[in-house]
Amino acid sequence: MKNNRLVVSFLMLFGFLIQAQAYTEKNLLQKHTDLKSLEKVLIMNQKWVPYPTYEDRAGWDKFLGDYKELYIKQGEKKLNYQWKVIKATDYIEYERSGSRNIMENPFDDNNKAIATLVMAELAEGKGRFIDQIINGVFHSCEMTSWALSAHLGAQRSGRSLPSNKEHIIELTSGDLGSLLSWTYYFFNKEFDKVNPIISERLHSELQKRILDTYMNEDRFWWMAFNWKQGDMINNWNPWCNFNVLQCYFLLENDREKLAKAVFRTIISVDKFLNYTNSDGACEEGPSYWGHAAGKLFDYLQMLYDGTGGKVSIFKEPMIKNMGEYISRSYVGNGWVVNFADASAKGGGLASTIFRYGKAVGSEEMMHFAAYLNSLTDSKKGLESDISFGRDIFRGLQTILYHKELLKETPSHTNAPYTWYPETQFCYMNNKSGLFFAAKGGYNNESHNHNDVGTFSLYLNTIPMFIDAGVGTYTRQTFSSERYSIWAMQSNYHNLPMINGVPQKFGSKYKATDVLFNSKTRTFSADIANAYPQEADAKSWVRSYTLDKEKLKITDTFALKNAKQNSRINFLTWGKVDISVSGKILVEVQGQKVALLYDKKVFTPSIETIKLDDSRLSNVWGQEIFRISLIAKNLKIKGTYKYEIVKQ
Repeated sequence: MKNNRLVVSFLMLFGFLIQAQAYTEKNLLQKHTDLKSLEKVLIMNQKWVPYPTYEDRAGWDKFLGDYKELYIKQGEKKLNYQWKVIKATDYIEYERSGSRNIMENPFDDNNKAIATLVMAELAEGKGRFIDQIINGVFHSCEMTSWALSAHLGAQRSGRSLPSNKEHIIELTSGDLGSLLSWTYYFFNKEFDKVNPIISERLHSELQKRILDTYMNEDRFWWMAFNWKQGDMINNWNPWCNFNVLQCYFLLENDREKLAKAVFRTIISVDKFLNYTNSDGACEEGPSYWGHAAGKLFDYLQMLYDGTGGKVSIFKEPMIKNMGEYISRSYVGNGWVVNFADASAKGGGLASTIFRYGKAVGSEEMMHFAAYLNSLTDSKKGLESDISFGRDIFRGLQTILYHKELLKETPSHTNAPYTWYPETQFCYMNNKSGLFFAAKGGYNNESHNHNDVGTFSLYLNTIPMFIDAGVGTYTRQTFSSERYSIWAMQSNYHNLPMINGVPQKFGSKYKATDVLFNSKTRTFSADIANAYPQEADAKSWVRSYTLDKEKLKITDTFALKNAKQNSRINFLTWGKVDISVSGKILVEVQGQKVALLYDKKVFTPSIETIKLDDSRLSNVWGQEIFRISLIAKNLKIKGTYKYEIVKQ
């Protein structure tokens, strides 16, 4: 990674330009194996599983150590759990009002209860939790579908009420499938002691819903088997494929059938790797890293384990780049660089970051993971880490690697700059405490906001000029109505409105002539093409230069027509004072900056945006502010300059 970045920085010194998103036939996994080779190296009959069998009580005592009682206590809380019924109208509500939670919340509670009971029984081993596990298993088997109402549009009917004529593999059906596969693996003999129909029914449902469906269907978009130019491939691909891979490795003991299924996942995951830029940036943002690069890592780890290490791409530079994106995007004190739907708060799961770093040989990631883990008491940190809900794989892996994580040296230092030339993300920071992030890109990225050319600025880790993020997901969030939501619009990002027109959604609306110069510490992009034709923009070059004390922003533009005064928008939170002409003061949590502008050119205004969505208010409080600099005169071409100076 270090050498790779040195090459990139050398190219940047001489103004290296690069275009956004391109699908490249890398096929990294298929270059490492084919079907015949794979079949020979598969470890059969679950001999690859790195955990004790249920009967090995000494093994579980040693494996869980001091945390055995914690799992048991968590399970005891579920001994009298009342399994929740998801009604038909709960599914239909998604179509009626757009609400997802009315269906998702009880379903999620049930799935978490199963995982908690499974871990409690593995910890105690006395059979005390078996009946409740059986109740959860049988309750799940009786459900028509394991998919969320929001995702059942993949049915041929396109409706949100599940059909008994087909099965859908999506994020949650896959998660529950993998959880129940582990449940079958650990407890099928115990179930048989109660009644053999339990294991028989569970295996049958997993066979129909996951194994057969995966092999017989190629229409699910995330598989990307029918991918064509312009289609998106995002975190769904590694996430769903990882769940399928778990189910097959845990249930299928016919070598030929297993090889065909595993190789099918390899072909599909290669599509995700082909779509992902080699620079490793996650266009979905840090909040989604755990489900994109993180799930890819889980997939690669299971593929490694299931083949005895014979199929591995952990040494590929791209895989390391994808991992280190999460440490590079961490600003500090829980704040991260958040583009698209990502939240401004986060950092990632320490255990996943550590395991990933260890696999790819990244000391940066391992130190960062230890740093995140050090922010809480080690025991409480593990208590939080082991509660992975329905993701039992990560819970078990956390325990497996936790002692190693505790031995790692905690540290995290922001690099002077990080440049992702293909994804067009740029981070810079200086010794005075300013951390800057900006993007080029295009307006059809995964979880896209129309935000080409936007920036965020932090002072001593505190966000000063912000990206608001996204509110609670509803039907509207992922529909044709998406860009009616204010948070998705460019006029609620740190960007200009050109002739009164904001940016538009679509792959053709993109940055051009994107340039990063590490010597001058300047990032620039022509963002004119991110705006529709009615903006009448020939060019609009937005450039950012970070020096020792301030951020310089320059807009150099040429328009076909000047129909409406330019409006330059900035989003912030905290206290804003526009009373002094030419100088806007912003104070957040004791940190102060001034936005300087030419008072002869602009008139400032401020708008308060009330945040009535908890997903936003939990980050920013009850309100944020949009500062607008409105040009006093119509201009067909010219240059606007602004500075953000530390106070």
